[in-house]
Amino acid sequence: MSAKHLFRSIYLQYLSKPAQDRVVYREIRRRKVQNILEIGLGTGQRAQRMLEAARLASPRAELHYTGIDPFEARGASDGPGITLKLAHRLLKSPGARVRLLPGDLVPAIARAANSIVGIDLMVISSRHQQEALAQAWFYLPRVLQPGSVVLAEKALPGGGLAVESVSLAEIERLAAAAARKRAA
Repeated sequence: MSAKHLFRSIYLQYLSKPAQDRVVYREIRRRKVQNILEIGLGTGQRAQRMLEAARLASPRAELHYTGIDPFEARGASDGPGITLKLAHRLLKSPGARVRLLPGDLVPAIARAANSIVGIDLMVISSRHQQEALAQAWFYLPRVLQPGSVVLAEKALPGGGLAVESVSLAEIERLAAAAARKRAA
């Protein structure tokens, strides 16, 4: 790794802002992540940086990125965001396959769950309503693999954000609860 790439990697992992995203970049570096699913792109900055961190960690690997976001259908409660066209332009990267799924979380993941497989890292934005996320858990275990890492943003009482890991056992529990709700 060249000195320029080393410094950029260190910057992303330890100095970049917002600070809660550093956990994501360190996880990408540590696990040499190549297949990413992000739920809620927001402004697209984290998505760009995740692809950059993955490229720095695995320079010759083919990267896969899937992003689910409302894009133009974003409401005031969804926070700031970008258009689908701008997201495609921002995330276009050599050696990376980018797939963007516009729309609400549950219909988008239901349509694509069987074609999104082998996810190494899933990142969930705190902007998603818990009700929609509770329904989406039913579909999420099928996109993950045994070594997958799931990181979810959580709002802190003081007003900030933190990124926490969600265990695969917890995901299975949430998926089973969602399945029970679907059956009722």
